[in-house]
Amino acid sequence: MIMTEVRKNKQKVTVPVTEVELHAMRSQGAGGQNVNKVESAVHLRFDIRASSLPEEIKARLLSLRDQRLSSEGVLVIKAQRFRTREKNRADALDRLQMILGSVADVPKKRRRTKPTFSSKVKRLETKEKRSDIKSLRGRIDW
Repeated sequence: MIMTEVRKNKQKVTVPVTEVELHAMRSQGAGGQNVNKVESAVHLRFDIRASSLPEEIKARLLSLRDQRLSSEGVLVIKAQRFRTREKNRADALDRLQMILGSVADVPKKRRRTKPTFSSKVKRLETKEKRSDIKSLRGRIDW
């Protein structure tokens, strides 16, 4: 099972491995004769809409602007960093857990603040000084 924690509610959100599709395939890039024979890369597919995640986490996942997320709501992770399939499988599952952990936290709402009176005065003073400096750069008429 893949687990990720929601810190706000002090509860754990779990995703069963049965909801994750793992496919082995040949790795890309250099590697000699071995790369043409061995299927060591792992393609992980996670259908967000069909998963058992809470609706709020699904919505945050689907709103991510990530190139690994397809228009159908399927998260695709390709792991080929290591030479063995087991390590690449673990790497893909770790990366899925990192993504789930990043959206599990509820984002903090931004509270609007007003600038202080002194900061407004300072801003206007610097604008005035800047204006004076620039006005002196003009052409001089004799």
